[in-house]
Amino acid sequence: MTREQLEVEALHLPRDERARLAEALISSLDEESEAEQAWNAEIRRRVAELDAGTVETIPAEQVFAELNALLEK
Repeated sequence: MTREQLEVEALHLPRDERARLAEALISSLDEESEAEQAWNAEIRRRVAELDAGTVETIPAEQVFAELNALLEK
């Protein structure tokens, strides 16, 4: 199938499917920057720590309460 044929077929799709296709095509053009690669590596590291049980989680309510206490000083 040529690009032109593919385009004609894609334009016959319902609007929401065309939008999903367009989003997928555009995101396929994006190259991951160095910063994105670093963040993704950090996310994988943190998830692995959580899965292994080697880190202690803190409830969000506690974090926000401590943050509010610091900001009130």
